[in-house]
Amino acid sequence: MIKNHLSRLLGEKRWTQARLARETGIRPSTICAYYNEFAERISLEHLDRICEALDCRVEDVLEYIPNHQKKTGKDLILEDHGNRKDPKK
Repeated sequence: MIKNHLSRLLGEKRWTQARLARETGIRPSTICAYYNEFAERISLEHLDRICEALDCRVEDVLEYIPNHQKKTGKDLILEDHGNRKDPKK
């Protein structure tokens, strides 16, 4: 699981989502999605701008936490959509 710490970082710096949007040029709705952890993906360009604006590292924004149930290798969980084929067939 990837944990997003943007809300904590903004709180520590006492920045609003609106200020981060202004400083980075990222749409406020996108910042809101990142902040509330609704986004399933984050643009590398956005991550670069956020790190620059907040003077932090990628590791400060995103954290990898091992999953309780593995999703890879022999425990591979196939996506419902996309073009993956079942490796067992």
